[in-house]
Amino acid sequence: MTIREQTEQMERKLLHEKARFSAESRGRAIHEDDDEIRTPFQRDRDRIIHSKAFRRLKHKTQVFLAPQGDHYRTRLTHVLEVSQIARTVARALRLNEDLTEAIALGHDLGHTPFGHAGETILRELHPGGFDHYKQSIRVVDFLERDGQGLNLTFEVRNGIVKHSKGKGQIIPDRKADRAETLEGQIVRVADLIAYVNHDLDDALRANVIKTPDIPRSILGILGDTHAKRIDVMVKDFIRSSRETDLEELKMSEKMSETAYALRDFLYTHVYESPAILNEFKKAKKILKDLYEYYLEHVEEVFTDIPAEKKINKHRMVCDFIAGMTDSFALMTYEKIFLPQQWTVL
Repeated sequence: MTIREQTEQMERKLLHEKARFSAESRGRAIHEDDDEIRTPFQRDRDRIIHSKAFRRLKHKTQVFLAPQGDHYRTRLTHVLEVSQIARTVARALRLNEDLTEAIALGHDLGHTPFGHAGETILRELHPGGFDHYKQSIRVVDFLERDGQGLNLTFEVRNGIVKHSKGKGQIIPDRKADRAETLEGQIVRVADLIAYVNHDLDDALRANVIKTPDIPRSILGILGDTHAKRIDVMVKDFIRSSRETDLEELKMSEKMSETAYALRDFLYTHVYESPAILNEFKKAKKILKDLYEYYLEHVEEVFTDIPAEKKINKHRMVCDFIAGMTDSFALMTYEKIFLPQQWTVL
């Protein structure tokens, strides 16, 4: 018996009957032989961590554009916090922790530079629109490994594409809007728990808001510290889900109302605050100018791409800009559009 088979056997003994067992994965688009050590979901997690798109997340904005302080979140620290929360929940509910971790680490691979400002401008410029969760699937299916993609399992891909909420329901009423696995549904909730708390923390650090601005009705339920708020939300989610014997994953009614209230507060006082929107306007101009420039100079810029793949120029430019980090976008903009200093020796 291989190590992988031993792991799969342990899953049968330890995990809840509603968990997605590694041996029952719906597989990959392109068949691959099983690994003797790692389960399919463990292999997916490793492929994501070793991908170029994952490394670029460390230089992509979460909320604050190109932050100078050492302690502001980036898109990379965000996915790590989501992964930690999601794994805690999965373990407590006896669900597949490896699958949960892989989805969490891969859920934002398609995010643009400059956070949601980048997503907004690409949605306006690209004829097919743009959504970061769809781009995340494009990254893992087509863009990584020089166009070969990562060939991830169905379950991880499904969890990635179903994680996004915007201002929608935390846990959708319609089954079709939820991830097929409970592990994927955990990541969707863990994503919200992570970002409403760390964005609140960063906004306080940046003096965009102050503690007295936060409604006492929220703090009274969640607590006065970052750690306490996460702890309360995670434990409520675990407890409420266990009460249904995992027939559905849920928060208590009071916690759901508080989570929505906190999210609404952040949209009003942080994400759509004058200070943030002013910076977003600058970011949108940078990406708009870059998009239009590359669209006009496709033949010059994308010299390593075969001619037969240059049919959809908009798609090619959109993929390129979506993959940029904040720092690379700023550096490229300066190189293309700003006068360069002459050095006289």
